[in-house]
Amino acid sequence: MKTLIAALLAGMLPWNIVRATTVMVVPVFEPLSLHGTDGDEAVSDIGEALQACVMARPMAMTGAFPEVLVDAIRSPHLIPTNHPNYKIQEANLLVLCNIGISGEMTSEGLTARLDVAQLTIPPDVDLTSRQILKLAIVALRKTLEEYQRPQTQPLAVTLVIEGADESKAGLRELAARFVIGAPPAEN
Repeated sequence: MKTLIAALLAGMLPWNIVRATTVMVVPVFEPLSLHGTDGDEAVSDIGEALQACVMARPMAMTGAFPEVLVDAIRSPHLIPTNHPNYKIQEANLLVLCNIGISGEMTSEGLTARLDVAQLTIPPDVDLTSRQILKLAIVALRKTLEEYQRPQTQPLAVTLVIEGADESKAGLRELAARFVIGAPPAEN
């Protein structure tokens, strides 16, 4: 043991060898574009099918939970394929449309931020900014619901829409407060 400590102090061994890190495989839901496919999944407010969906993928994660889960919703996503003509390199709508997402624990619960300041919708994505944000909110809720399932206390969530200038002011109304994992109501 003295040799290990001496080696660490002398800089011969990296510190991360002795640090314990917990890595967990968890499902993270993402808002995905289905452009370049023949599928349409999500249904819009007016009942039309969209070329988009919310799906989970497993990710090996470490860090502060649930904040890292929120951050992971915006991970680059190349959908694997067996078809040579499917050439889509990015499917995550948050990445495609340059929408930021982050989570921070506060004394009131989790604050999740969707940053639309740099939002730009590529021509081949046939969705509105409102539809994209609604899909992102569904992905956020599903990711947190999965995380919260084994927890004993509910999680209060405040959703903030940031960067909504005058042209995007209508998106601010998607901000919300909700509780994930609320205990069942008593009779």
